Amino acid sequence: MRSRPVLVYDGDCGFCTTAARFTERRVRPRCDVVPWQFADLGALGVTRERAAYEVLWVTPAGAVDGGARAVAKALVSARGTWALLGRTLLLPGVRWIARRVYRFVATHRHRLPGGTAACAVPRGGR
Repeated sequence: MRSRPVLVYDGDCGFCTTAARFTERRVRPRCDVVPWQFADLGALGVTRERAAYEVLWVTPAGAVDGGARAVAKALVSARGTWALLGRTLLLPGVRWIARRVYRFVATHRHRLPGGTAACAVPRGGR
């Protein structure tokens, strides 16, 4: 069993890679940040399709959260204002909005700064 959670992102996507690097440098979550292309997805208990669809937060016990909830969990694992922001994103009314904002950004990430055609979410989602 792992001792730290893992934040899994799309390493082929320039936007996602930039966001992951920012997260490591500025947010400093207490987890390992790994592109899914280099992760042992089987050991993490996730499929390639799900990892390509959304960012994932995998706990040492194997629980998996995706999308906005994964982002919130990563923020909560940090300290200070970031943790407060993460807890806010998990509140019932805010959670609903966060899911929709996350899905909009994920769907259009190939159009965002740093995004390329490789960033496009596979058609049909998961």
